[in-house]
Amino acid sequence: MTLRHDALIVGGGIVGAACALYLARRGLRPLVLEADFVGSGATSAGMGHLTVMDDSPAQFALSSHSCSLWSDLGDQHGELWEEDPCGTLWVAAEEEELPLLASKAAFYRERGLEVEELSAADLAKAEPELRPGLSGGLLVPGDRVIYAPKAVRWLMEEAVALGAEVKEGSNVLSLEDRTAVCDSGSFEADVIVLAAGAQSARLLPSLPLEPRKGHLVITDRYPGFCRHQVLELGYLKSAHQMSGQSVAFNVQPRATEQVLIGSSRELVGWDKSVNRGLVHAMVERAIEYMPRLAELSVLRTWTGFRPASRDNLPFIGRWEPIDGLWIAAGHEGLGITTSLATGELLADLIVARQPTLDPSPFDPMRVVGGS
Repeated sequence: MTLRHDALIVGGGIVGAACALYLARRGLRPLVLEADFVGSGATSAGMGHLTVMDDSPAQFALSSHSCSLWSDLGDQHGELWEEDPCGTLWVAAEEEELPLLASKAAFYRERGLEVEELSAADLAKAEPELRPGLSGGLLVPGDRVIYAPKAVRWLMEEAVALGAEVKEGSNVLSLEDRTAVCDSGSFEADVIVLAAGAQSARLLPSLPLEPRKGHLVITDRYPGFCRHQVLELGYLKSAHQMSGQSVAFNVQPRATEQVLIGSSRELVGWDKSVNRGLVHAMVERAIEYMPRLAELSVLRTWTGFRPASRDNLPFIGRWEPIDGLWIAAGHEGLGITTSLATGELLADLIVARQPTLDPSPFDPMRVVGGS
C-alpha cells in the first residue's frame, strides 16, 4: 500500500524535527518517519551546546543564525528544555596561543558577535576550578546549553500542532524517486528530506558521510563546580581530524548540577562499545585543565555517532540524482546548534522562498561536481 503526503522527512532527530517545524510553518504537512523514537540517535547522545563556531565563514553564518533562532525560542520556552545561558569560555593554555585567541575575538567582533577577552587573572575568576598558569580566555556570553532530548520533543510537538505527523518505529529501507520504502509500506511525496544523521549514508551510499564515534562522561551533582561551557582553544583542530583518535578538553555544566565531560573522536564504523583507553585519555585531558575533576564521582559513560562530512560542512539542499530528494545531514558535532537554521534554510529552498543564509556552501551537489 502506498500513501501520499505533502512531504516526507526521514529521521526524527533534532534536525528532522526542525525541518518538520519549518516546513509546517511554510504551509506543508510533513510526515516524519523515525526508525526508533524521536530524538533517539545523536540528539540524545550529544552535549547539548548552542555554540557559535568560527572554523569557516559558512559555519559561522549557520551556527550564529541558528543560535539567534534558539535564543528567541529560549526567551519564551527555554525552561522546558533546561536551558542554561552559561556562555562558552575558550581557554588559551600557553602564551603562544594568545594571538590565535585575539584572532578568534576579531573574527567574532567583525561579524557582530559579543565577546570578551580575559586575562589570566580574569580567567581564574570566571572559572575558579581551572588550573593556575593558563594564559587567557575568550568568553562568548550568548552561547547556551540545553537538554536536547526535551528540546527535540518540543520542536516535534510544535510541528504536529501545525499539521505534521510522526510515525515512530518506521524503518526506511530505501529511497526512490519521490518514494520512501519502509518495512511497513511505501510513502510518496513530491518532497523527501533525508535527515537521518550518520544513518543517511546507509540510504544514500553516494553521500560521503562517516559516523564519528564520541564518548561522554557525566558526574554526580556538584553545585557550582563549572560555570560555563569550557573548551581548549585547540578543540577545532581535534574536531577536524578525520583519521585515528583524538581528544580535546570540553566540559559543560548541566541544569542538574552535574558536569558533562568530553570530548573524543574516532573512526571505527558503527562499533558503539566504550573505548576505555580513549575515555581515560579524554578525562586525563580534562584534568590537565581542571585538576579537581579527578575528585568527582562519575555516574555514566556512553557513546554516540556524529555524522561527519569531509569538508566539515553539512549538506543542506537538493540531491539531484533522485527526483524529489533533499538532504539535511552531515552536521558532525553541531547538529543541535545548527538544527533551527538548517530547518529554516531547507524549508525556504523547498518552497522557493528567499533564504536568510547563502545556501551555496551547503549544497549537497558539491560532492559530485554540481556546484
